[in-house]
Amino acid sequence: MKKLRLVILFGVVALGVGLLTLPGQQENSAAPDFSIKDLRGNTVSLAGFKGKVLVMNFWATWCPPCRAEIPDLIDVYGRMKADGLEILGLSVDRATPDELLGWVEKAGINYTVAMATPEIVEAYRPGDYIPSTIIVDRAGRIRYRSTGVIDRNTLVRLVKKLAK
Repeated sequence: MKKLRLVILFGVVALGVGLLTLPGQQENSAAPDFSIKDLRGNTVSLAGFKGKVLVMNFWATWCPPCRAEIPDLIDVYGRMKADGLEILGLSVDRATPDELLGWVEKAGINYTVAMATPEIVEAYRPGDYIPSTIIVDRAGRIRYRSTGVIDRNTLVRLVKKLAK
């Protein structure tokens, strides 16, 4: 029931946000530890991303702004993975992992995707809107958070800064 309320809340708010990009916030706090399963059943944890710049993107398939930013995430990940970038897409969809995996494969998403759990939402507080992006630096500290579509240039600039 708690997960259903979360999905409904994200959906209602996402519809109101449209393609608006809200300014991001600089931050410097320890990222909460997590351990979840990705859509293929592999365990994904914060510790597994140590030494990498981690972009955590909360999204859903039914969210037009989320879908609009996916091509930029795919492109930036393809170009910057060798520089230490990792992206973790955290879906708030109500679909099963198998249903979502089919959508992810059809969309050509080349980065790790998992279902957002109530625990990871509570720990990371992505906000009331999706898409929502949180960037964790190589040392495991949250350095940036943004609600709304994050554009390619902003993402590249932030990743380059944190990858140094």
